[in-house]
Amino acid sequence: MDPVAALNEIAFWLERELAPTFKVQAFRKAAAVAAGLDPDELAARARSGRLKSMKGIGASTFEVIQQAVDGEVPDYLVKVRERSAEPLAEGGRELHQALRGDLHSHSDWSDGGSPPIDMVDAARWLGRDYLALTDHSPNLKIANGLSAERLAKQLDLVAQINADADGIRVLTGIEADILESGELDQTPQMLDRLDVVVASVHSKLRSDRGTMTRRMLGAINNPRTNVLGHCTGRLVKGSRGTRPQSEFDAERVFAACAENGVAVEINSRPERQDPPDELIQLALDAGCLFSIDSDAHAPGQLDFLHYGAERAAKNGVPAERIITTWPVERLLEWCSQGR
Repeated sequence: MDPVAALNEIAFWLERELAPTFKVQAFRKAAAVAAGLDPDELAARARSGRLKSMKGIGASTFEVIQQAVDGEVPDYLVKVRERSAEPLAEGGRELHQALRGDLHSHSDWSDGGSPPIDMVDAARWLGRDYLALTDHSPNLKIANGLSAERLAKQLDLVAQINADADGIRVLTGIEADILESGELDQTPQMLDRLDVVVASVHSKLRSDRGTMTRRMLGAINNPRTNVLGHCTGRLVKGSRGTRPQSEFDAERVFAACAENGVAVEINSRPERQDPPDELIQLALDAGCLFSIDSDAHAPGQLDFLHYGAERAAKNGVPAERIITTWPVERLLEWCSQGR
């Protein structure tokens, strides 16, 4: 089989199971090295052993390439495929099948690990109809947030990808930081150019209830906001440790979401599980729409939607109130309302 495809598929499955970043990057880097060689030269170097001396090729990746050029499915790939044969979550399978797209993903333009085209290719492979590229905004410097100038360049890149894309639509977007003032962290002119705006709080998550409520309401009342991202900011497990949920008046926040046509995100990252079940119920009772999103920072993490679908199904969220089950034309028409 194609050795580059084998290396990238291994990286995908490792990302999906949240393997250590260094292990994933070993296969991504080896794939880049292999892609830079003529296929005949790659095969010759693999068979002679000379490939081992190239920077970016380790023992495991060399073995994968060697087996692939000899016409075998590499042993490493067989093992990760076997480990990944079952869906990530048991519940919500019918709802997962109804999902058409994903409105929250990150690339290496901010704090993701892969170029936008790799995210798009993975989304297509998973059967998505659309994927929104929502890299971070400039206030989040630790995540290499996009200035207006960098975002404008990314819009040009998305246009190029869509011109060549087959079977998937890439939506322009941003995960805009909700500033302490309640304003969105990007110029109004740039926000008006985007298909999707996800608004999220990333700083001072331990603010008092009143302060956090006013901050969130400011963003929800902004007609450019489409989705309220990971609303409590909590972390329940994972390498970053745990973090309690922020305090805010959930009834007021969700009532504002319902009134302003802002979808409440069901964030599918396993370490977030945000909102908690009781808040999903409150949002459901308030009449909110929902968006099941992966918040993927790597191609394999796009498959996290299984987790979000399971939690939505568990809480009785009907598919028709989940905007990521909608066709792209209906979604874009809804996103543009009020702007």
